[in-house]
Amino acid sequence: MAAVVDLADSSVNLVVRPWCNVADYWNVYFETIEMAKKVLEENGIHIPFPQRDVHLYQAPHT
Repeated sequence: MAAVVDLADSSVNLVVRPWCNVADYWNVYFETIEMAKKVLEENGIHIPFPQRDVHLYQAPHT
């Protein structure tokens, strides 16, 4: 199953839930994440890293 779960301010959030045997869960979990990232990048969709701009202002001396 794959679906859009949220249209957020700066992203489209997806959920992907493949079905597998319990013994295969962690392999499927990590492989699904890796494959999704590779497929997105191959199609020109890059996941940006969070960033924050910090502006420092010197207080005037009184």
